[in-house]
Amino acid sequence: MNDIGNSPFSAVLQPVANARGLPNKHYVDPATHLVEREKVFFANWAALAFGKDVIEPGSAMPVDFLGMPLLVVRDNEGAIRVFQNTCRHRGMILMSEPGPVRGVLRCPYHSWCYSLKGDLVTTPHVGGPGNNTAPEIKRDELGLYEIRSHVWQDIVFVNISGDAPPFEDYAGDLIARWQEFEKPVFHGGAESSFELKVNCNWKLAVENYCESYHLPWVHPGLNSYSKLEDHYHIINPGHYSGQGTTVYNPQLDDSGRAFDNFDKLGSKWDKSAEYIALYPNVLLGVHRDHTFAILLQPLDHQTTLERVEIFYAKESSLAAPMDDLRQKNADLWKEVFCEDIFVVEGMQKGRAGLKFDGGKFSPAMDEPTHTFHHWIATQLND
Repeated sequence: MNDIGNSPFSAVLQPVANARGLPNKHYVDPATHLVEREKVFFANWAALAFGKDVIEPGSAMPVDFLGMPLLVVRDNEGAIRVFQNTCRHRGMILMSEPGPVRGVLRCPYHSWCYSLKGDLVTTPHVGGPGNNTAPEIKRDELGLYEIRSHVWQDIVFVNISGDAPPFEDYAGDLIARWQEFEKPVFHGGAESSFELKVNCNWKLAVENYCESYHLPWVHPGLNSYSKLEDHYHIINPGHYSGQGTTVYNPQLDDSGRAFDNFDKLGSKWDKSAEYIALYPNVLLGVHRDHTFAILLQPLDHQTTLERVEIFYAKESSLAAPMDDLRQKNADLWKEVFCEDIFVVEGMQKGRAGLKFDGGKFSPAMDEPTHTFHHWIATQLND
């Protein structure tokens, strides 16, 4: 790593009181986006998909991960695997649509077939018509390229380079912080799943989510009962940052009904909830009765798809009498997340201002966002 004083990121790497944000090119320049793809996304553990996407054994889903074709598969034993979605013969895409796999992953070009564990199992006519073997075709050397993966809280993470520390080390501090939530979670169903396509660089979505400074002006409804002064910062340099509230007390209607809580939570969670960005691209929220995850999928340097999934602490929350309450909860969160769109899109437009210098951080209010900028700079500072 370069000496900070000689680094192009020297202003970003300063303490928050003196720091500037990332230069404009990190939001508007396609070439810089490609550098971040390699050094930020591919070199670290990044969120790719959800376990619910391949819920049944024998199901598979293709994902375009920043231009790299990947395939998320649940094998017959129930384990999730991620492969490069490319046949080892002529490089044909194996699957272009999600769905069940009939026994094997079959290339639609020449019908080379792979097991759900990635092994090459059939090579029809490879030695000539009617001859399915050839001495030069060593099947045990031509399995699919498997991508290092890990599933946590139903989120499928991948490390493309294969060089990142074990996931348990990478996210260990957050796992420990939220150890009381290390329990099965239950997806809320169709109403608990939605997507938002936002015209901004993915980093702006992270930056906005990290901090509570904007609540009074952007989220007046939320701020009416969870005020700015009710929030606290969460900082873990090199891994995550975010904010928490000390007044979580959901009342979705006047019926007195409520979702069942996680078992054996400490008293902190009677009123607290926390919202953390685990770098680089997943935004997480935990509450005593439900959790959510927002997977940020950069479509290009200025467009981001936000996949939102809501999970509940107990299966009882999925029962029919709770359908309307789950819908109200999903509607509430969708309203909050949609309120942020004009902000992140406005910041993206603002990055076209040639004289913008990365901005000035509030030492009291912007430390979670600065911590994220600092992490990005450390990934690129070599």
